Amino acid sequence: MIGSACFAIGSAPGLGAMLGANGANIIFFVGAWFFTAAGLMQLFLSGAVSVPVAYAPGRMVRAEWLTAATQTFGTLMFNVSTSAALYAKSISAQERFVWNPDAGGSVAFLVSGVLAFVAYAHVAKLWNPVTRHWWAVTINFLGCVAFGISAVGAYILPDGDVLDSGFANWGTFIGALCFFAASFITLPQWDRRTRARRPRAGEGDAPVAR
Repeated sequence: MIGSACFAIGSAPGLGAMLGANGANIIFFVGAWFFTAAGLMQLFLSGAVSVPVAYAPGRMVRAEWLTAATQTFGTLMFNVSTSAALYAKSISAQERFVWNPDAGGSVAFLVSGVLAFVAYAHVAKLWNPVTRHWWAVTINFLGCVAFGISAVGAYILPDGDVLDSGFANWGTFIGALCFFAASFITLPQWDRRTRARRPRAGEGDAPVAR
């Protein structure tokens, strides 16, 4: 959520102009590290890499692990891109070290977004909008698509300008908001129904709150 907030602030309409290119790049740089930290934690918590299956070759890579691994790779690409944006001045440097890793990270995010649906389909119905987990997967995928549009808009032209600054900024902003919302939805929820109420003085044993 912190990383998403940084990307949203750095690309927010009007606010990005106030921050200036250097200010926005610094915020993106910080946000990318939070993205990577979250991606690594998700990768470590995703469980085993593979599981045994009854058909050849005998083991299958788990979609949940592959989703987290692909997403983590994408965050590392954003680390490269946002770091290079702080010092890259020439057109060739911006294309090689800023746009190329950004595009690679966006593609990795798109792949991870699709794989997230594959992983979700193994444990629940693919169309299941009554659950918060389905909304988290869906909103996350929309964020991946928005980041992909942003990468297309940020393509470096021969004269040094970007292909479409509107697509680049709005894609980043909308994608960041989607990632923020998806992260918020998956936060552990406090379930009142399972919390035991402490007995008051002279009350004796208190029933579990329902």
